[in-house]
Amino acid sequence: MNTLRASREHLNHLTPLFNGYRVFYKQESNPAAAKAFLQERFEKQDSVIFLAQDENGNALGFTQLYPSFSSVAMKRVYILNDLFVTPEARGQQVGTALLEQAKSFAQEQGARGLVLETGADNPAQKLYEKNGWTQDPALHYYWEV
Repeated sequence: MNTLRASREHLNHLTPLFNGYRVFYKQESNPAAAKAFLQERFEKQDSVIFLAQDENGNALGFTQLYPSFSSVAMKRVYILNDLFVTPEARGQQVGTALLEQAKSFAQEQGARGLVLETGADNPAQKLYEKNGWTQDPALHYYWEV
């Protein structure tokens, strides 16, 4: 398995993964919109995407980071917004490899760290905890539309 920072050239590999990620979160399948969304991320350079591939170049999973800042720490923080591994590749350490790639990238950038949110019923919580992520009991999450 290989993990790499994705670029526009990987769009056709990323699109089905991103669409699958959205379907997992109960959104309508829309590969064209998924591709357009990812294309815009590359054009605007407002996210960092890592792609996991097998030895034949087949896409196994991806993670997408969005930059933000911690005003208190006066440092960059990356939001690990998306993590998806194909059902066929689950249990093969793909998620762990992507988390490690994201962590290494954040460290190289001198970031304070990585943060993420996930559904209370998401089985990926076990993956996060196994890889050293901890839930912060001191914080509450609010949302306004």
